Amino acid sequence: MQKLLIKNRRAFFDYEVLERFTAGIVLFGHEVKSLKMGGGHFTGSYITERSGELFLEHFHIPLYKKTTLENYEPERPRKLLVRKAEILKIASELHTAGVTVVPLECGLENGRIKIAFALARGKKQYDKRESLKKKDTTRRIQSALKDY
Repeated sequence: MQKLLIKNRRAFFDYEVLERFTAGIVLFGHEVKSLKMGGGHFTGSYITERSGELFLEHFHIPLYKKTTLENYEPERPRKLLVRKAEILKIASELHTAGVTVVPLECGLENGRIKIAFALARGKKQYDKRESLKKKDTTRRIQSALKDY
């Protein structure tokens, strides 16, 4: 992605990323403007497969300030534009126990909004603690090097 708009940091903490994909997303014009202005968040969002298509569920995009729409749903399902071979691969992997599809980041690529998502497996509590320990030690090392 050339310019990162939103990153789902929680996904990297809660899930072990197995395989990454990138897809376009079907949006209205005012939703694109809202995303470019820094709106939107991935809290509670996930990707589902319905009738051979992928949909991003519960991705919150607030209403653009200068729009006069009245009945806008900020968390409506949004279709992802993915190749058929990738959809079939993802759908087959979803039937594996413990595997899910989570959005990772949203960004601009050649002027178009793209969503990076991944097949992921949930981390156990001890894996999360290990990640925190590793993060803390790297922070201490960087601090020590900076002071040196």
